Amino acid sequence: MKLYAELPARRTTQAVSDLVAVLLTVLAVWLGLTVHDEVLRLQAPGTGLVDAGSSLARTFDSAADHADDVPLVGGALAGALHSGSAAGTKLADAGQWQIDAVGQLAFWLAAALISVPVLFLLVTWLPLRWRFARRATAGVRLRALGDEGRDLLALRALTGQGLPRLAAAGDVTSGWRDRDPEVLARLAGWELARLGLRG
Repeated sequence: MKLYAELPARRTTQAVSDLVAVLLTVLAVWLGLTVHDEVLRLQAPGTGLVDAGSSLARTFDSAADHADDVPLVGGALAGALHSGSAAGTKLADAGQWQIDAVGQLAFWLAAALISVPVLFLLVTWLPLRWRFARRATAGVRLRALGDEGRDLLALRALTGQGLPRLAAAGDVTSGWRDRDPEVLARLAGWELARLGLRG
């Protein structure tokens, strides 16, 4: 598999684009994880609510247990104190809801910050690199075949080159039909250069 061009300018461009893709991925992951950690810090008030609500519920439950021992009004007092315990439980539940909501927000923000650049690379950069690797590998195989590969590369150059270049090159079509070795080599060289390979 041919991953990089043989021509220096194109190989440098490919290496730079690969480096930019890697750096963009690393930056996206770092930014996503940083945002995740910073958003999770917003869970602190929820944690405080859970602690306060749990402590309040325990305090009211303990007071209600002791209030049962009070003669005459102990049962009514204990019932009132248990309702205070229920309020503490609701406060703790609200804090837990905030913790869960902040956790989900942190996860989805991080996922978006990481996935958007990575998906962009998967849609733009990766197909270009894959197409180059397939074409360059095929070009290397044809080049290795000798005359038969040269003929196919020359034909591909004839069909793939723009008309102005073919017109400026002189009578390449008749040279190709006559199987002129110089014309075939020049055409094959054009196609290999288009693929980023040496002739």
